[in-house]
Amino acid sequence: MSVATDTRGDLEGQVAVVTGGAHGIGLGIAESLLRLGAKVMVSDVNKEKLDAAGEKLAKAYGKTVATHVGDLSRERGAMALQRATQKYLGSTQILVNCAGGGVILPFLEHTPETLKATIDRNLWTTIWCSRVFLPEMIAARYGRIINIGADSVRNGLADHAGYNAAKGGMHGLTTGLAREFARDGVTVNTVAPCVVNTEAFVRVKKSDPELAQRFVDAVPLGRAGEVGEVASMVAYLALREAAFVTGQVISVNGGSTML
Repeated sequence: MSVATDTRGDLEGQVAVVTGGAHGIGLGIAESLLRLGAKVMVSDVNKEKLDAAGEKLAKAYGKTVATHVGDLSRERGAMALQRATQKYLGSTQILVNCAGGGVILPFLEHTPETLKATIDRNLWTTIWCSRVFLPEMIAARYGRIINIGADSVRNGLADHAGYNAAKGGMHGLTTGLAREFARDGVTVNTVAPCVVNTEAFVRVKKSDPELAQRFVDAVPLGRAGEVGEVASMVAYLALREAAFVTGQVISVNGGSTML
């Protein structure tokens, strides 16, 4: 755990947990919450990236930052994260389920292993983390759960059936939890990005330029999104002022799907 000087913001005194927070969208979300004054537990399965992210965040934002490495696709992993957060930062008010990633393949080219890995990384991590952090939010009669879904669930992007099965389950979990725990002061929403300029997308552009261009071509604005554009929506949903927004899947997608 790294500790530095304090600043004040709209989330002052609140504790946020960001899973999958060592890089990409998750790291951008952690930065946004820190700027608003939250104390942030950053969790990831990659220890090397996680250590670098924790050091970077503490130096840049002058906040208390804790890190936890572990696989959250099993209940015991999520419970370990909850215990570590309680120990180092206190009770959690904000949970951002960003851990994910998956194997993108034509459906019939998937193996049982690649399908299971995709479901585990996205859906099961969200289920278990929501399950272990909800009780303390209910006890406090306040909480924010924000899931990172996928706009591909809505636009049917090619070769995304397995991934969409996982993210679609997350979208369904969002509405179910939102209704069940609304009277407990807990809001549950999903932010669903389309293609975003992350390290992973940079790799796709190098390894398969044609596939990368197909992703961008699906966006009317003609470009990939930026990490900060996704993180800013998450930050809004984390605020007390977002108390009347729950059960929503909000696309940040450059118009790739429209209502």
